[in-house]
Amino acid sequence: MLFSPGGLGRILPAQAHRMIQECTAVLLDVREADEYQAGHAPGALHVPLSRLAAGTDVPGSPNGRGLVLLCRSGNRSQQAARLLAERGVESVDVTGGMIDWAEQGLPVQDAHGQAGTVI
Repeated sequence: MLFSPGGLGRILPAQAHRMIQECTAVLLDVREADEYQAGHAPGALHVPLSRLAAGTDVPGSPNGRGLVLLCRSGNRSQQAARLLAERGVESVDVTGGMIDWAEQGLPVQDAHGQAGTVI
């Protein structure tokens, strides 16, 4: 099971994309607003790590879907996973983050729904 108690699992970008396509997970982008607006995975929700650390609630995972965390390179998403685990929220993070996501040819869009870029 990818979503283990403690919430410190890691998955590859292709696995995350497949889970999103199959509607078995909710993708949460934890980068800052300028990064998200320049290019994010379609359908990703946005709550920056800085806001999570300040106590912002995590959007719910309706219908028992898992929570997949994504950042630029995988560092902030790991921090977010640890933070959320302390709150009892199970999640996994995407290794290599948006950099690997884009390098693998997975979709990236900007704030206007056009082709985006990872900054």
